[in-house]
Amino acid sequence: MSVNAIYAGSFDPVTNGHLDIIHRALRIFDFVTVSVIGNVDKAPLFSIKERIDLIKNSISSDRVEVEGFEGLLVDYARKKNTFNLIRGLRAVSDFEYEFQMSLINRAQEPRIDTTFLMTDQKYSYLSSSIVRQLAKLNGNISDYVSNYVKIKLKEKCNG
Repeated sequence: MSVNAIYAGSFDPVTNGHLDIIHRALRIFDFVTVSVIGNVDKAPLFSIKERIDLIKNSISSDRVEVEGFEGLLVDYARKKNTFNLIRGLRAVSDFEYEFQMSLINRAQEPRIDTTFLMTDQKYSYLSSSIVRQLAKLNGNISDYVSNYVKIKLKEKCNG
């Protein structure tokens, strides 16, 4: 029996920090579904379809699927019949928020378990919003995203 997990996020765009979490999750789980949240509170730079494309072109594994979803993560987990969630942590402030979300998710669906993975220290300061800002200002983002994401960000930000 395989053990599957869901790694959900906005991934706007996917960064090398996200990819690191996916690769490390594959050492723990047999299969990871990277789930792109469609109903984010903020206006994303990339559409959900574009974010899925960015992830698919940044990671190559037959043990990873990428798809979008809207609504509650616990409802999505029920639909997938997958109750292991993966969350990446960069700092103590991330833990406080993620811990709270983990408890809420479990209150909504008792089968939910969340595995927290600490980011590699070289990505501890990295976020999608910082990458977007750097790209808009023509900063060097080569160390922070895959080459494919870099190209797509440059196209999106600088026409």
